[in-house]
Amino acid sequence: MHCAQDDSFQQPDEETALLASPERKALKAPTPLPRLQIFILLLMQLAEPITSNCIYPFINQLVSELDITGGDEKKVGYYAGLIESLFFATEAMFIMQWARISDRIGRKPVLLTGVGGLCISMLCFGLSKTFTGLVVSRCIVDLTDPSNIAQGFAMMPVMWSVGGTIGPLIGGQLARPHDRWPDVFTNPFWQYYPYFLPCAASALFSAVIFTVSAAFLRETVPTKPLRKKLVRFASDDTIVNPDPSEVSKNIPVSELLTKPVLWSVSNYASLALLEIAYRAVQPLFLSTPIEFGGLGLPPPTIGVILGSFGVFNGIVQAIFFAKLVDRYGPKRIFQFGMSMFLPLWVLYPVISVLAKTEGMTTTVWALVFFQLAVSVLMDMAYGCIFIFVTGAAPNKSSVGATNGIAQLAASIVRAIGPAGATSLFAISLDRNWLSGYGVYAFFAVLSCAAMFVGIPLPPRGWAASEDREC
Repeated sequence: MHCAQDDSFQQPDEETALLASPERKALKAPTPLPRLQIFILLLMQLAEPITSNCIYPFINQLVSELDITGGDEKKVGYYAGLIESLFFATEAMFIMQWARISDRIGRKPVLLTGVGGLCISMLCFGLSKTFTGLVVSRCIVDLTDPSNIAQGFAMMPVMWSVGGTIGPLIGGQLARPHDRWPDVFTNPFWQYYPYFLPCAASALFSAVIFTVSAAFLRETVPTKPLRKKLVRFASDDTIVNPDPSEVSKNIPVSELLTKPVLWSVSNYASLALLEIAYRAVQPLFLSTPIEFGGLGLPPPTIGVILGSFGVFNGIVQAIFFAKLVDRYGPKRIFQFGMSMFLPLWVLYPVISVLAKTEGMTTTVWALVFFQLAVSVLMDMAYGCIFIFVTGAAPNKSSVGATNGIAQLAASIVRAIGPAGATSLFAISLDRNWLSGYGVYAFFAVLSCAAMFVGIPLPPRGWAASEDREC
């Protein structure tokens, strides 16, 4: 994806604000990105959505089979949401520590530790037979999000879409292999651990990424005392001796909490909360029996539905996102995306009522896929908020730290979102709150409120705004 001519992504020097004058930027051509290194980093990022989304098609069925709800289908949401939230809760707890460690020992060992941990975590998850086992395996380790690599962030929504396609398909199509292919999976192991295969498949992907990254990823942080050396700048033929103290600077967090950063992070957190809540409720809604307000679909069908979103979203984002931002600016596209949450939540009770009265008719299926199309429009907000977050950084040396603050805020709300949303889903059913649809009313109101958070954002990003003071 392209960032729509957002001037904040040029390469200024360490002491110059990211928003240098247009005349100066016009004289300096963008530095070419190292394609292989960016590709490897994007692959490492791909491991996260595959791992986090892999369990969605079967998590509710798994919770039911563990018999921790006492056979009460209305309470599945409590435990399924908790398991889904643990992934992001662990991320919120350790993301800043991992970021600081990476400044000392380098990015590569931290990234490899994270991807290797994902592999081990998913294998343990597939072998878990108790709720405690699921919780522990989900918390073993978390990878450091490579989103602080500002040069490569434009492709992040597309990679998330790819992961959002592969993950649910793995989880939906490979769950309970003995039931689907009894002539192939004859060993009793597959009956005792019916969800190990999709977990192993996602773990294998992380293992492959670990191997490729270990072999080809280059370290970007010097971990030994720097020696003076000649560096030829890409923009001209000048030969300089850089001051080692200027290569990397640790900027205090307090100095990063400027108004642009706070507004950008607040909007990112609002988007992340509503989006993760919607994603958590979606498979729960699809799997819950029709009489309890869902659609009663099996894991393979749920996997296809969730995977369809990833395919459609990746295509739309890659083709239309840059053109729309070029024409209308990131603020308008962001606010438009946030406004899509309202119809997303309203469609849930509409689909449920039709399914109860008419069954799984063509109209119901049409509305299911219409909801997916609306969610694609919503997802454009992510590319826009990345523009605001990166552009809000005071200077080049603070881009990574600014992204770290944003990812920390997003991780916190993503830890709250799944458990909160699915618990509200369960409470709505258990207490018949608004005929069982109270959860949708709550998030519809929250969606309306979240649209006002984006009002202070400048129309064309912080690059075109003069309001960058603390």
